Amino acid sequence: MKIVISILGTLILVFVIVQLFALKTQKDIETYPYKVVKKYEQFEIRKYESRLFTSVTLPTNQYKNASGNGFSILAGYIFGNNKTNEKIAMTSPVAMSLEDSMTMMFMVPEENKESLPEPNSKQIKFHEEPAKTVAAITFSGWADQEKINHYKSELIDALESNNIPYTQKFFFLGYNAPYETYNRRNEVIVELDNP
Repeated sequence: MKIVISILGTLILVFVIVQLFALKTQKDIETYPYKVVKKYEQFEIRKYESRLFTSVTLPTNQYKNASGNGFSILAGYIFGNNKTNEKIAMTSPVAMSLEDSMTMMFMVPEENKESLPEPNSKQIKFHEEPAKTVAAITFSGWADQEKINHYKSELIDALESNNIPYTQKFFFLGYNAPYETYNRRNEVIVELDNP
């Protein structure tokens, strides 16, 4: 019985250490800058600055497939799978377009913007996201296709009830590393039409 309690205690301690490490590293991560323009009960209007992103487009509209494959390709690039074996800092959030062919995107840190190494994978592209105004709805916990669809519908209903015109450019934003279990943040955003 003492061995079981000892193993259980060790596992709990490791779990707590990992979560504390995740909280600390989350504070040091560069994030996609925006300003809140207006808050509503269910969502808020934001203005995002323009930023450079690495991206990979996948032939699926299923979150589970796109998130796993896309993340491994882009994470490989920033962890050194490039022509100079250079590591690039992780940024937040990870963005995914909600289209028939989903595109996953990592924001390029400002310090690396002018000197990005060439990717080894031909799937990786770079593009500048222009400054834009969006509506954003936030939800907690672990994201999946059902939750993303639910909050996308909730955002559409809220925009329509407030007579706010929107485009069909929807994105999912995930802010946490896969091993983080505490205080998870996810969002569905949509670009507004003539904000």
